[in-house]
Amino acid sequence: MHRTAIIAMSILISLLILGVSFVNAENWPQWRGPNLNGISNEKNLPLKWGTEENVTWKLQLPAWSGSTPVIWDELIFLNVADGGNLYLWCVERRQGTAVWKKLIGSGDVKLRKQNMSSPSPVTDGKNVWALTGTGILKGFDFKGNEIWSRDIQKDYGAFGLNWGFASSPLLYDDSLYVPVLHGMKTDDPSYILRINKLTGKTTWRVERPTPAIRESPDSYITPALLKQGNTLELIISGGDCITGHELQTGKELWRAYGLNPDNNPFYRIVNSPVVADGMIYAGSKNRPYLALRAGGRGDITNTHRAWMIDNGPDVPTPVTDGKLIYLVRDNGGFLCLDAKTGKDIYPPQRLKPGTYSSSPVLADGKIYATNEEGLTTVVKAGPQFEILAENPLNDYCLSSPALSDGQIFMRTAQALYCIGKRAEKVITDTVGKFAKQLIRAEGPTRNSRVRRARAWWIRNRQALKGPHRPSFQGRTT
Repeated sequence: MHRTAIIAMSILISLLILGVSFVNAENWPQWRGPNLNGISNEKNLPLKWGTEENVTWKLQLPAWSGSTPVIWDELIFLNVADGGNLYLWCVERRQGTAVWKKLIGSGDVKLRKQNMSSPSPVTDGKNVWALTGTGILKGFDFKGNEIWSRDIQKDYGAFGLNWGFASSPLLYDDSLYVPVLHGMKTDDPSYILRINKLTGKTTWRVERPTPAIRESPDSYITPALLKQGNTLELIISGGDCITGHELQTGKELWRAYGLNPDNNPFYRIVNSPVVADGMIYAGSKNRPYLALRAGGRGDITNTHRAWMIDNGPDVPTPVTDGKLIYLVRDNGGFLCLDAKTGKDIYPPQRLKPGTYSSSPVLADGKIYATNEEGLTTVVKAGPQFEILAENPLNDYCLSSPALSDGQIFMRTAQALYCIGKRAEKVITDTVGKFAKQLIRAEGPTRNSRVRRARAWWIRNRQALKGPHRPSFQGRTT
């Protein structure tokens, strides 16, 4: 056998013993994906499917939910409402069978489209955390063992949103970030929580006062993260304004008004803020939709506004690569704008008529947008509008698509669908790189060369396997 092949084999065996994974694919660890922005680096994703076409498996579900499934390697997690109770399900990815089902709490309530399973779970690859609309927040390991539990309403008072709490937590590093923005049914202040993911203890709680009235303080958003210089900012929209907070302390750094210029008392906010390439985007109840330049302090309402339009979405959160921003309106209107100027790249378009509550995702040069009838329209990304496919599942759908390892996971009222074939696990190129590194490595013995090659792996695994933490599209220089 050729010396390089022998070396490569020895490296492969050594690394497998060390538990190194060679799968070059992305997980989908929280609602807006691996980079918290609805964008995936996946390639060769399915273009066409139907209720039976290009479906690898489907798992029957007991009820609808706005919650999006999250995925880590071989496991899928989803919040489920069933018979008045709320559960976290763990599903085996290859066959679509439930591995375990853990009770989070009781007291499911149905409010129009919403039930109390709406928040999406989050995972870091070791543990998974699930939050319900009733305020129960629990952490589990991947075997289903509960690591901690708490009741946010018990700790800080009853939620006061008109349509029930529905914000998904945001997970970053060692913490969960949970916004409780309410006012319609309470006089208690709105606030933001930072919770230690390992202990469940509150790191900080910061109140967020606004002048919004009646229902307008209510917000159903998930926060965004912005890298600004050497600091990270937590971006919150709700209560007629957008705010940026220091991640370590929760301190408010800046504030911008303009989401409710007429002081409408019923201007609750559903679509979440978005960040990309030094810009911050946030919407209200259709109009207006705002873009801000990052970097301000204090009141930046007038100083940092980049552009504003009057025909934004209500429920779906837009998606942007920093150059173009794509907005799907609730009625199926489709906008593609210059992300920096807000100018139309092409005239407003129309997707198939229907109600759109799911948020679009961007991957593989395509935008995937799903309506409440379960029809996903695939639109070509870029400066020319083209519908590539329309894919029906013929079932009620509020959940956003989740993308991982060449497959698309769609949740409807009746089933979780795994669409497309899983990407091949290619290790040849990786092993070849290790073999060459081992040959180059100096050292008198094979063991020393393996140790040096392993050290090379540790230094370079981000480039080979991809990031384990979100890479911020919102960073500025």
